[in-house]
Amino acid sequence: MSKPILTIALLGEEATAFAEVESLFPEPTMYGVTDGKRVGTYLEQKFRAYLAAKYSFIVGNSANGIDFPELMVDMKVTSIAQPQSSCPYKSASQKIFGLGYSLLVFAYDKRDDHNLKSGILDIRHTVFVDKSRTADFQMTRGLREILDRDANEDDLIAYMLDKGLQIDSIEAKRLAQELLSGKEMNQGYLTISNALQWRLQYARVITRAGEIDGILKLR
Repeated sequence: MSKPILTIALLGEEATAFAEVESLFPEPTMYGVTDGKRVGTYLEQKFRAYLAAKYSFIVGNSANGIDFPELMVDMKVTSIAQPQSSCPYKSASQKIFGLGYSLLVFAYDKRDDHNLKSGILDIRHTVFVDKSRTADFQMTRGLREILDRDANEDDLIAYMLDKGLQIDSIEAKRLAQELLSGKEMNQGYLTISNALQWRLQYARVITRAGEIDGILKLR
């Protein structure tokens, strides 16, 4: 009997169920582990295996860069103490128009049970961020305010350069023209720091989940 196809709706439901069970599960291999990358890899692999037992879906790889390429969703696991992670850099326009895919964020609080000699990963927040909300909060807010004040090309270029967007004058002009032509730019809710890879920070989407259209509080 073939497995049902994984959908975004099912992904959200299963993420909630997984987080509830995992938050109570004592895992001996996580006892004493403080490496966030190791914890993240453990949870990501366990969730993919959990889904694979029930659904049919294509597993992401380094070529397509995201965990669920058919759904255009990437999974991020982060400590609640410092909710952030890295992300492949494609172009500076991602800060303005979004990453191009949605995010499923698990924010955990790890503690050790010394009696059981196990680590417990309490998943405190499970949030789905639609791709329409994955641009940078401050960049999009500023550009939207300028556009509302009858901005011209020079105004937009000056703002982008003042905010340290890593672009040359040709790219700045192209982006300004896209904005003036009416290309859709939604208000983003990530904080995206410049680096060789984007550094995504999730504090705002965690606190605003359930309040903003496109940011769903799953747990």
